[in-house]
Amino acid sequence: MRKIYLFVFLLITSAGFSQEDAWIYFNTKPSFQFYLDTPLQMLTQRALDRRTNQNIALDFKDVPIESSYINQVKAVAGITVMAKSKWLNAIHVRGTQVNVNSLGAFSFVSKVDFADKSLNQTGKIAKSSKIKKVNKTKKTKINYAYGTSENQIQMLNGQLLHQQNYTGSGKIIAVLDAGFPGVNTAQPFQRLRDNNQILGGYNFVLRNPDFYTGVSHGTAVLSSMGGYKENSLVGTAPDASYYLFITEDDTSENPVEESLWVEAAEKADSLGVDIINTSLGYFEYDNPAYSYTYSEMNGTTAFMSRGAVIAFSRGMIVVASAGNSGGTSDPHIAVPADATSVIAVGAVNASESLTSFSSIGPSSDGRIKPDVMAQGQSDVLSDEFGNIVVGDGTSFSSPIMAGMIACLWQANPIKTNEEIRQLVIKSADRFATPNNQYGYGIPDFGLAVSNGLSLDIFSKDDFIIYPNPASDFISISLPLSLDRATVAIYTILGQKVLDKEITTQSASISLKALSKGMYIYKVESNSFSKTGKIIKH
Repeated sequence: MRKIYLFVFLLITSAGFSQEDAWIYFNTKPSFQFYLDTPLQMLTQRALDRRTNQNIALDFKDVPIESSYINQVKAVAGITVMAKSKWLNAIHVRGTQVNVNSLGAFSFVSKVDFADKSLNQTGKIAKSSKIKKVNKTKKTKINYAYGTSENQIQMLNGQLLHQQNYTGSGKIIAVLDAGFPGVNTAQPFQRLRDNNQILGGYNFVLRNPDFYTGVSHGTAVLSSMGGYKENSLVGTAPDASYYLFITEDDTSENPVEESLWVEAAEKADSLGVDIINTSLGYFEYDNPAYSYTYSEMNGTTAFMSRGAVIAFSRGMIVVASAGNSGGTSDPHIAVPADATSVIAVGAVNASESLTSFSSIGPSSDGRIKPDVMAQGQSDVLSDEFGNIVVGDGTSFSSPIMAGMIACLWQANPIKTNEEIRQLVIKSADRFATPNNQYGYGIPDFGLAVSNGLSLDIFSKDDFIIYPNPASDFISISLPLSLDRATVAIYTILGQKVLDKEITTQSASISLKALSKGMYIYKVESNSFSKTGKIIKH
């Protein structure tokens, strides 16, 4: 398996490529009106609810591809149908150049796009690129000591969300990767299994329901979000639910893997998934004629990137590894990180400096890429045997970010995917001065949730009191220079109703004894004083 941004050189013979890959685009969907009239025939209620909540109307792309068209193509001698996409109304086929071109004679075929662009008679080809994965280890804990994962979480200010029980509950993440062996047996995934948080999955490569197989890259990726081992490994979204889809074929690098990814993304959409994480990146294929050039990293050329944009238009958020090619002669981001709406995540080290391998931008059309950064060096993960290991790569900075986005969306459930995306990007430390190495920088999820809820700012270097308005409890985060302070709460008339000392380890205050209404708080230490208003529900 090509791990993101490792390079493998293969000896290639022309005979090996007598079979060509191509996308066949259809021009209509005869069952369009039927499915619009009966939407539960194509989408689950959860998927429909996601559309309703974000005011997204059903359209042509949602309707399944016409099965009779696929059957007619399958009946053509020498043609194998490898994948299909309702969003792009296309199928991925394999056959000789002559046989593939013959499909253009069908009245329902609008275009034939070869993966080798030089073979196209008309139009352009959607190119495929090679998958590369990065192994990383990431940890997070809910309201507990984070252990060795503390730095990755605090870098994103994610502990503030976890302290408020924003741990991804109610959100569904689809992980599209190369395999998930050990997830059904290893201890760090026991909590997911016990709580029925693995909702299902599918092996699109082998076309069977066994997704606890393949290369363990997906296992490590999942562990950075959903893994849990006391004082050792806690993922960024340990209470989220997950679908596990295998789309990467470890035995070869071929454009069909992009098509399988789009097919899996469509399945995720139909199941009501909120976030897709993909620690895969395509740029080179075993057949060099299929590979991309940097000029094609424009977000609109690659089949997979176009699919990712459609996924966003359905109300989901797609988070992708920027890539690990930063130290090579072609250091730029790959597919689908080049897509406009995809949150492409680069890698920094524990000191928040750019790693040597993190792929850079911009996209070939000049857009800022990567979008944001997270720790991607010396991350903590679980392997398939339950061992806690350390790894490097944007393959893990991506799911670390995806998990935190799930927590943020849980805290802001009525926000649209675009609003959540903007909250993340605008909270990043280089938002005002982005560049092609760091993008908009490292997000501050405390700031993001604060901005989303319109609360007092949650900042890594500032005072925080949250939630506000509050119900039974409030939490207070002190500036980094303080380890304790005294909190007093007064009525609007000035009567003191609460007085308590807090520390950085114990900063939760019960408001259960207070009546509903507005109060004044005052937080003091020898060198610090902060006053403001707080509302009790």
